[in-house]
Amino acid sequence: MNPVEIIIVAALIIAVAAVIIYMIRKKRRGEGCSCNCEGCAFRCEKKEK
Repeated sequence: MNPVEIIIVAALIIAVAAVIIYMIRKKRRGEGCSCNCEGCAFRCEKKEK
């Protein structure tokens, strides 16, 4: 592998890691809730019923 390929692979790995971290943080904050109330972090009327 030449240095350019190594840089491209490293950039792809960093990008994938950033997306995974973003998705995990988003889920922990409760964003993106569709109110199916399974694993929902919001307190909503559907959850209390």
